[in-house]
Amino acid sequence: MAPWATWCDAVGRWLTRWEKILRQILYGFTAHEIFMELRKERESFHRLLTLSIFGDTIGLPILPPYYTLRLLPYVVLSLSR
Repeated sequence: MAPWATWCDAVGRWLTRWEKILRQILYGFTAHEIFMELRKERESFHRLLTLSIFGDTIGLPILPPYYTLRLLPYVVLSLSR
């Protein structure tokens, strides 16, 4: 291999490394905070969805079934007495 080819390979690796570093810096300046907020919101939504689906299983009636809602006026009347 010619000496200039070795030098070109070394310069190419150096430029590739600096390109990666600059991309990471620009990502940190522009999109990192937005990405982290969206991730927190997605996790929160996932927890809420899981709790609403499996809430009755652990004793938290968050979204009562249809028949429970139909009986609710009678239960409220009996509790108010």
